[in-house]
Amino acid sequence: MSIKIIRRMQVAKNLKLKLARVELDLTQGQLAEAVGVTRQTIGLIEAGKYNPSLSLCQSICRCLGKTLDQLFWEEEDDN
Repeated sequence: MSIKIIRRMQVAKNLKLKLARVELDLTQGQLAEAVGVTRQTIGLIEAGKYNPSLSLCQSICRCLGKTLDQLFWEEEDDN
């Protein structure tokens, strides 16, 4: 798998999280408070610069009403 494909998958994953948060009209700070982390942590996750623990992923999913697959599963591009 090429670096380009991996990067595209990471961007898609990060956009899923941000879109889910924005759909609920939550700021990074509000989501962070709800899951017990800092706003900076949520920002880093959305920017693809922080790999959250499984526990944090589950907390984020519960807060946003999504599944792990919906927010964090990276789909491979066949191209």
